[in-house]
Amino acid sequence: MTENEISYIVRGATLELYKSLGPGLLESAYETTLGYELQQRGLLVQYQVPLPLVYKEIKLDTGYRVDLLVEDKVIIEIKSVESLLEVHHKQLITYLKLSGKKLGLLINFNTDDILKSIFRKVNGL
Repeated sequence: MTENEISYIVRGATLELYKSLGPGLLESAYETTLGYELQQRGLLVQYQVPLPLVYKEIKLDTGYRVDLLVEDKVIIEIKSVESLLEVHHKQLITYLKLSGKKLGLLINFNTDDILKSIFRKVNGL
């Protein structure tokens, strides 16, 4: 399955979840329920995946974690904030670079329109 196919499934699961739960919950609630929805659709989902930082010759286990990793290809970063800041977008791009993954989705569930709150980020590698 390609990253784009996974992204399409994630969008559908996100929309279904949002219609059911709505905005205003904690990020952890959306993380768990979105992971469940994706698993129900037959996808492999990993939660809170450790992401080490490698700088020159040293590897730092600094405690960075990817919210969801789908099919070992797509990173999902979940937010539930009043408004996304530029740093939230940059955080996902940095996670993509550190992990070597090509595609990430930044999803903010604290919104009136979930479809306008799903952002695709691509790692230029």
